[in-house]
Amino acid sequence: LQRTIAMLADLGVDGAVVGFARDGRLDLEAIRAVLAAAPHLPVTLHRAFDSVADPLRAIDEALTFPQIDRILTSGGDGDWPARCRRFKEYTARAGSRITFLPGGGLDDQALVALAASKCVGEAHVGKAAREPQVATATVSKSRVHLLKTIASL
Repeated sequence: LQRTIAMLADLGVDGAVVGFARDGRLDLEAIRAVLAAAPHLPVTLHRAFDSVADPLRAIDEALTFPQIDRILTSGGDGDWPARCRRFKEYTARAGSRITFLPGGGLDDQALVALAASKCVGEAHVGKAAREPQVATATVSKSRVHLLKTIASL
C-alpha cells in the first residue's frame, strides 16, 4: 500500500481513500505508515470509521493527520434524521478541517433527508447513480441528473 499510494501521488491524483480499524478503534499505526509514503496527498478516511466504538474520539484522532480532509461514513445506525443529527455533531467536533461524506447505501430518500437538513455539503453515491441500481451496472446520466436535482433542494 505504501508503494501504491506513493505511485498515485507521483501521478498527481487528487487524493486517496485509506482506512484501517482494529478492536473498535482506528489503527493509527497502519494509517500513519501508509500516509507517510505520500505526505502531501489529501486523504479521505474510509468507512473503517463506521466500525469504531467512539466516533468522536476517532474524529480527534483523524484530526492529528493533516492529510485527512474527509471522512466517508454511513453516519451510523438509525433513520436519516438521526444520521443527519450525527453528521452535525461530527462536523461540530471536527470544525472546518474535515468534511463528512455520507456514503454506503445512499438512495433518493437519503439524499432528500441530507438536503433538507443541510447537515453536509456533499455525498458519495454508488448504486444510486446506476441503472439498474446494482453495483455492476453502468452509471446513468439521467440518474446522476436526478440525484443532483434531489441534492440541490
